Amino acid sequence: MSAPGPHPPVLVVGAGPTGLAAACTLLQNGVPCRVVERRAGVAEEPKALILWSGALEVLRRLGVSQEVVDRSLPLESASYFSRGRRIGGVRFGGLGDTAFPGPICLPQPGTEQALYDRLLALGGSVEWSTRVHTAEPTEDGEGVRVVLGPDGDAHTREEVVVPWVVAADGSRSVVREALGVPFEGDTYDRVFLLADGVVSGPTPVREAQYHLTPDGVLVVVPLPGGGHRVFFDIAPDGETAPPDDALIARLLAERGPRGLRVDTVWWRSRFRVHARVAREFRRGRVLIAGDAAHLHSPAGGQGLNTGIQDGFDLAWKLAAVLRGAPETLLDSYPLERRPIARTVVRSADRQTRTWMARSPLARLVRDTLMRVLSASGLLEKRLVPQLAQISPDLTESPAVVAPPAGWRARDAVGGALPGRRIGDAPLSPLQGTDATSLHAYLASGRHALVVGGGSSRAREAAAELRGRLPEDVDVLLLAPSAVEAVGDHDVALLSGRGGEGAEWVIHVRPDAVVASVAPLDARWRPGVFLGATLLPDAERSLK
Repeated sequence: MSAPGPHPPVLVVGAGPTGLAAACTLLQNGVPCRVVERRAGVAEEPKALILWSGALEVLRRLGVSQEVVDRSLPLESASYFSRGRRIGGVRFGGLGDTAFPGPICLPQPGTEQALYDRLLALGGSVEWSTRVHTAEPTEDGEGVRVVLGPDGDAHTREEVVVPWVVAADGSRSVVREALGVPFEGDTYDRVFLLADGVVSGPTPVREAQYHLTPDGVLVVVPLPGGGHRVFFDIAPDGETAPPDDALIARLLAERGPRGLRVDTVWWRSRFRVHARVAREFRRGRVLIAGDAAHLHSPAGGQGLNTGIQDGFDLAWKLAAVLRGAPETLLDSYPLERRPIARTVVRSADRQTRTWMARSPLARLVRDTLMRVLSASGLLEKRLVPQLAQISPDLTESPAVVAPPAGWRARDAVGGALPGRRIGDAPLSPLQGTDATSLHAYLASGRHALVVGGGSSRAREAAAELRGRLPEDVDVLLLAPSAVEAVGDHDVALLSGRGGEGAEWVIHVRPDAVVASVAPLDARWRPGVFLGATLLPDAERSLK
């Protein structure tokens, strides 16, 4: 075993979507990292299928959303059936305030490949067939001692001391288990079966269908390029092998519409489903993310999405810390992401138990409620934004500063309210950008300070900020009319807001969440504002 030696500041364990999202974010922020993965290459098993708006916005910040969307199939709706009759449904594609108004379907290898290609383009790499064998904090608590390498001869392993570790190594996380972090929750008493292939008969084209029967559920989802995924739950039968064609055919005949049959199967799987959340998402210098931090039912297609957002969140915060922000900024990672994970797990659990209702009374109540909620539009109104994961409430996060007394969010662009994602707004560029909307401008995934107002005071504030901040923090001046330039690298945009009497400055985090706001008045001091917003040259620590 080799001796400890110098190491990049971050070791990312796991090159699935979560680990790759974290690694790409670190590299985009100028932080070198080492990525190890126990598999021999990018995943070939289809596994997760659905990408929702929140994850797609992260992929946009990482520069891969267009490739992912181009290879995918947009889903337009979901329908629910009981006793062969449609009892409800929701339409997709109408979600506002995002460039991705509906979910798309793309098997997981497509998302992984896009992120891996981006990693390579950023100068990163993955050490395949390399697993972590042990991980423990150093005695001084300033790092993590890790033993990694291939399986087999211990002499081929390497021991390193790593300043930071991102544990994105899946549900059986070696890092999480080595640290003794409990993985709390339950396992469903049902076995779940998946099959991807050619399904003929009355199959949906751009719709997910849920056939709810007393014996279990059948889910049918169309795949990009043709074919469908079928998904079943069954009582434990003592088998461990993937379902054979005969079992799949029988379950289709029993639960699906007449004439539905499978012609060819490309991939099949049998697995148990868990509802678990790690008690801690951060243990010292280790940040736990993705399936290593939370597991839930495939209902709603949330696992892949939550993991990608975990990876981005922890990585931009870690990058800020490594570049001078207070380390306490990382306390906001578990405080923000763990409640979201718990909510997702509970939501997926409710959906799954709704699928699996057995008693006649429970089924009658479910079917009646589905009909009423669908007819009123409430099912769509409540369910779709929840699944999309684009509107987190982070108002209690330590990485957010409460607004000053009298602050009126409606007076600022995007209805800026600390702890909430900033809304979109049309912009007409005067210089420095081609973006024609606020969200398009913020899609770079960088910190941004938005100054509103057409007065000389606003221009001076924008110029002062630009002079004090590093180049990778954007300064955006919004004015009601053309204004003189405030510097070669400043951005001035024409907007419908920001005139006299409505002058303000907003710090928008890389995840498009408003970190803090301040009125641009005589009492405004850039140093105090910057300190509150947790930028690298902060003069004040977290609240």
